[in-house]
Amino acid sequence: MTRFLRDILRQPGELRRTLEYLSGAGRSALDAAVGAVRAARHVYLTGIGSSWHAGLNVSALFQLGARPVYLVDAAELVQFAAIPAESVLIVISRSGRSVEIVQLLAKAQESGATVIGITNAAEGALARESQIAMVVPVELDHAISVNTYTTLALAAGVLAASVVAEKNAETFLQGLKPNADTRSMSELKLRPPKELGLADSPSMRLPALAQSLSQAFAAAGAAIPGWQAQIENSTWLAPRSTTYFLARGSSLGNAYEARLMWEEGVKSPATAMGTGSFRHGPLEIVAKDVRFGLWIDGAKMREQDLAVARDLGKLGARVMLIGQRLPGDAGDLVFQLPEITSEWQFLIDIIPAQLVAERLARLSGSDPDTFRLSSFVVEDEAGLLPKEKRKG
Repeated sequence: MTRFLRDILRQPGELRRTLEYLSGAGRSALDAAVGAVRAARHVYLTGIGSSWHAGLNVSALFQLGARPVYLVDAAELVQFAAIPAESVLIVISRSGRSVEIVQLLAKAQESGATVIGITNAAEGALARESQIAMVVPVELDHAISVNTYTTLALAAGVLAASVVAEKNAETFLQGLKPNADTRSMSELKLRPPKELGLADSPSMRLPALAQSLSQAFAAAGAAIPGWQAQIENSTWLAPRSTTYFLARGSSLGNAYEARLMWEEGVKSPATAMGTGSFRHGPLEIVAKDVRFGLWIDGAKMREQDLAVARDLGKLGARVMLIGQRLPGDAGDLVFQLPEITSEWQFLIDIIPAQLVAERLARLSGSDPDTFRLSSFVVEDEAGLLPKEKRKG
């Protein structure tokens, strides 16, 4: 068993532990972060690499709650942006030591901005120098970001949802009970918060959300053996194939993360973009046996995107679909997700793609546990090779 696979298999448990942390030991930091974001004139959401992809997923939660944020890659934010005073920077970084993050901390201090650091490493610069540090305790992944990716996305997502809750409480309440019928949901909205058992602090007011997510994480863990069986004999997996990943909304970051896993683990080129954008020109790439991975949202644009999948098949492409309540014959490889509120689907719909990446790496003769060129933490901003190799 590869270490990459071991990291994938422990992911549902790490997600559940992260929820417990956010409602327990990490709650005071979460509450402070919520207060800072609500009071800010400008809010930036940033990271780099996998952390940037996590921010891309979470940005949809802010936007859907009518609380816009500036989503800017950390390298671009450092070099090509002036940060206004009274801004808040939500900075996501598993190590908190990447060169762009360290430089951004200095720039934020000079700008008088407040930094909320969301990280897995208490010893990193981000945790030490942030005004508010949300340090999510998790066993670090061996190489490819797996648990560090989803646990940081979960922490940032809970922050986003908590900020939005007071601004648009009714919408947030509606997202808590995906199985509720109209009558029970109406009753839920009419009952005062204290009768629903909601906490007085701004974060985690709605324990139903945490309970619902925890159940979805457990269900995803139980689904993994079935997904592995599907992958084992699927013709969708083909070494040295051309691969496109398409998604919308809160799963868009996972399409980009899948692309990164193909590059880091499979050692194979891939690309990612929004499903809507793909229809405006890039679809000219479609040809026989080109591989496509599509994420289908739990609520929006479902029929339209299923039509995209059908048309890709008619044009000779091979299609992998990931989503809830999907027709079994909608693609060459169809992963059925357990029920989860659509805005939060991104927390589990990356898992099938991770499993596919691990299996394809082995089929391709690649080692997903070793980086040939990349560092686990990029602490130098010049060139591609380590300093000692650049000297010659």
